[in-house]
Amino acid sequence: MPDLEDGESIEVKGSAARPYVIKNVGGVYSCSCPAWRNQSLPIEQRTCKHIRKLRGDEAEKERLGGALLRPKREAGEKSEKAGPPLLLAERWDSASDPSDWWMSEKLDGVRAYWDGTRFLSRQGNLYHAPDWFVAGLPGLPLDGELWLGRKQFQRTVGIVRRQDRSDHWKEIRFLVFDAPARDEAFEERLGFLSELLAGDETPYAASHAQQRCTGLSHLREELERIESLGGEGLMLREPGSRYAVGRSSTLLKVKRFQDAEALVLDHHAGKGKLAGKLGALVVRLEDGTQFSVGTGFTDAEREAPPPVGSIITFRYQELSDAGVPRFPSFVRVQKPGQGAAFTPAPEKTPAATAAASQDARRFELHDARSHKYWEIGVAGSEVTVRFGRIGSQGQTRVKRFDGAGQAAAYADKQIASKTGKGYRETPSPKE
Repeated sequence: MPDLEDGESIEVKGSAARPYVIKNVGGVYSCSCPAWRNQSLPIEQRTCKHIRKLRGDEAEKERLGGALLRPKREAGEKSEKAGPPLLLAERWDSASDPSDWWMSEKLDGVRAYWDGTRFLSRQGNLYHAPDWFVAGLPGLPLDGELWLGRKQFQRTVGIVRRQDRSDHWKEIRFLVFDAPARDEAFEERLGFLSELLAGDETPYAASHAQQRCTGLSHLREELERIESLGGEGLMLREPGSRYAVGRSSTLLKVKRFQDAEALVLDHHAGKGKLAGKLGALVVRLEDGTQFSVGTGFTDAEREAPPPVGSIITFRYQELSDAGVPRFPSFVRVQKPGQGAAFTPAPEKTPAATAAASQDARRFELHDARSHKYWEIGVAGSEVTVRFGRIGSQGQTRVKRFDGAGQAAAYADKQIASKTGKGYRETPSPKE
């Protein structure tokens, strides 16, 4: 029977007007037909009648391990394939003290669990590493990353998902950051890995570098250094911690964070253990965006919070699509003369928004999951948008342009986008 060499493809006639395309990439055969694309199996375990016709049933049986199709599972029956017992990270809150935690680069590679005989993905899929790549690895579990280099994620995936155990694996390294089966403190597991992987017996595996974090400034300096080299971020590991399966606060991922300033509008009272103290500050950015800051405060600061009208510095990791800082954490109150000049926009209450905008228009979306509104108004070269759940004050954003024409064009584009998502224009409610 005909077959395809690695990297080759062929067009075959099917039921559609256009022919289907069969490809072979590293021993993984794919077909553009719906029957192949819509299977819930991993791509390396899929087949279809077009591939079977091309290669023959016997060749496909051999490739798939003796069965062309898996039997369907009964209702409620769990899949035989389950992901390995991995420790998963929480996100660092930008407030907790990282002093004395172990710090390492967050690798932009492929998570891999060595179970003593083979590599498994987080989902339990097999990585077909060559025998020479795994030579010398111990018969006990190792948790690590198959890594090629910074900004090389796609190429890494392309190599490790191949089934032909090709020489491309010579570009890959298995960087190990834990030994899950050893019930010891993290420091002892680190020592075990350093000794285990130090010799020439494991040329493609090494213990991932770790260092003690001396404090927040050290963390920020290291994060800036890694990001300047094209790295993804950092990982923090609690000293003395055990390996725990599932998501755990003993392992934290750290990505870029920034400082900014905001005007304090209000205080939200705390609940539970914070009853009688500050729960969160309601603040506003210079562009009018409002949000809450609820972490980073000491007990003393919660007892005597920054007063309404003061300017605070807060830290955050990134902006949401709506321009709201994610994971904001309080840093300090700005003293007079400190920081950059800050001229907050007036608070955008519903009445103020209507007064500041010409021809303000309101749009609403009602479906089974939500009832939301979105308002937009143009005043010269300034566009004001207010949005949120119906019945709430919502959030307000102001965007300024070089001219009235640009502002009007931007507003038209935003309206078209919202109506395309199902929003319908309604009369603005009287304030």
